[in-house]
Amino acid sequence: MRKSTFLLPVAVILIAGVLSSVFIVDEREKALVLQFGRVVAVKEDPGLAVKLPLIQEVVRYDDRILSRDVETLQITPSDDRRLEVDAFARYRIADVEQFRQAVGAGGIRSAESRLDSILRAETREVLGSVSSNEILSSDRATLMLRIRNAAIAEARALGLEVIDVRLKRTDLPEANLAATFARMEAEREREAADEIARGNEAAQRIRAQADRTQVEIVSDAKRQSEIIRGEADAKRNAIFAAAYGADPEFFNFYRSLQAYRTALQSGNSSMVMNPDSEFFNYLKDANAGN
Repeated sequence: MRKSTFLLPVAVILIAGVLSSVFIVDEREKALVLQFGRVVAVKEDPGLAVKLPLIQEVVRYDDRILSRDVETLQITPSDDRRLEVDAFARYRIADVEQFRQAVGAGGIRSAESRLDSILRAETREVLGSVSSNEILSSDRATLMLRIRNAAIAEARALGLEVIDVRLKRTDLPEANLAATFARMEAEREREAADEIARGNEAAQRIRAQADRTQVEIVSDAKRQSEIIRGEADAKRNAIFAAAYGADPEFFNFYRSLQAYRTALQSGNSSMVMNPDSEFFNYLKDANAGN
């Protein structure tokens, strides 16, 4: 009885000692074994691990990629148009031993506070060196890369690896929106007026060129028509001259008939002429023959 009474507490102590010396490292975490606050072992691989009971303790840190939202910043770009910027970062604990040395017992909360300071400083420095138009344009990807690269070097001293930095929102402060919109509207109206003026000037040049081209085409057409008409008149006169030379009497008769046809058309009901006029020579001869 005395022996069993003695062995039972010893067994309990041994079991408790074994259980307290064994711990499990999850695949989603890293662990440090501390002895009197000093790091004596780093456990990064998942599985069972051992430590000295009572005098050593285990501190666990998340090994997954973590996100951190940065509070809204007031940024003044190079063109003095203030912007409100919201950003967030994704990071992970890369060197757990250095992380412990940098933040001590403060853990992830202390690290995130220092990471926020780094991100705010780098965001102000990068965005303050460019214009607001660059921040609001598609060049934001380049700016975010610059912020991330600048933050990587400083975060490495904390044992952190900054994976990505993103700008969620870049807006004008509410108090400046109306004035900014008015200025943007005035700039767009000025640009529109310039475009309209340039368009009108181009239209005037095109219209003047078209008018000049029209005058040249019409003048050339008239010149060619006059040449053709002159050539036709010359041919006609040559034909008339040839006809007159072949039979002058018949030619005179033919021309008189053409004159009669023109003068005696319907609508010309009255003619005032001297009866002895040569105009009616062929009519007189015809009446005399009858």
